[in-house]
Amino acid sequence: MGIPVLVLGESGSGKTTAIRNMDPKKVAIFMVEKQRLPFRTQFPMVVPKAGYAHIQKALQEHKLKQYVIDDSQYLLVNEFFDKAAEKGYDKFTSIALNFRNLIHWVNVVCPDDVIVYFLHHTQTDDYGRLKAKTIGKMLDEKLTVEGCFDIVLKTERNQDGWWFRTHSAGNDPVKTPMEMFEDDLIPNDLAIVDAKIREYYGMEAEKK
Repeated sequence: MGIPVLVLGESGSGKTTAIRNMDPKKVAIFMVEKQRLPFRTQFPMVVPKAGYAHIQKALQEHKLKQYVIDDSQYLLVNEFFDKAAEKGYDKFTSIALNFRNLIHWVNVVCPDDVIVYFLHHTQTDDYGRLKAKTIGKMLDEKLTVEGCFDIVLKTERNQDGWWFRTHSAGNDPVKTPMEMFEDDLIPNDLAIVDAKIREYYGMEAEKK
């Protein structure tokens, strides 16, 4: 089974920038909405306007061990707008089911050494708690998106720079396996995160 990793953060908080040090020859980046990366490093494997079928086809082929979906909440948003004229609640069921099935695909079908990073926007619930941004109530009330991930990181910025939070601050769903990360804040760098995950689970490390 593969490893889905949820990376939460507001727009402009450093989610996409964290890709910059990954090996362009070893990672596929699915650009769901945007078509350009916010740095100069060239990633020739960028797939613009990716949808569920495109992503699942690539994952099924198992050609790589690293994948990034940027930004994954637009899979929900784009389907919602595509079906905006449809009446009734069936469209919300479809939206929730498709997103859940993609995460399930990574968890169950992908090989053990495949890591898929879901870069995802955030929202605050009625109780002031940070959560993954979704469409409708089905994903929140029946599924809880963050519960499908063993690793949930969050972007954070302070006077010293840009970071990933690895342990919950109390009002967010951030979590990582015990002893995977010692520090609450680590550099905003998915190459570092990927190497640490592979070390923790005893995978063969990806050479830079």
